Amino acid sequence: MCFLEETDRQVLTHICQDPVIDQVYELAKDFGTLVRQCRVELLDDWLANCQSCSTVLMNQFGFRLQQDYAAVRAALATEWSNGQTEGQVTRLKLIKRQMYGRAKLDLLRQRVLYRC
Repeated sequence: MCFLEETDRQVLTHICQDPVIDQVYELAKDFGTLVRQCRVELLDDWLANCQSCSTVLMNQFGFRLQQDYAAVRAALATEWSNGQTEGQVTRLKLIKRQMYGRAKLDLLRQRVLYRC
């Protein structure tokens, strides 16, 4: 909470007096730390806390992460990412949309190669 202004900090303190909101806030804060710092060793404890939360949405979120546990663990443990691929796909879609439906494969190929 140190990054918040004083008024925002007071509002957050007041809101977090509700035990359910406080629990969700702590889980969200811990998840952000877990992802930003790639703390894969904290994942199992966080999932257990999430599934024991009294909020249905947090239970569902934890359940969905648990279903794809191997991928979530790999994303936290490795430095590999598909961000470059997603960026290129987004660029390709942008070029295609700019052509208002006239994008046959040969014309699209020329436009993509021209932009490189």
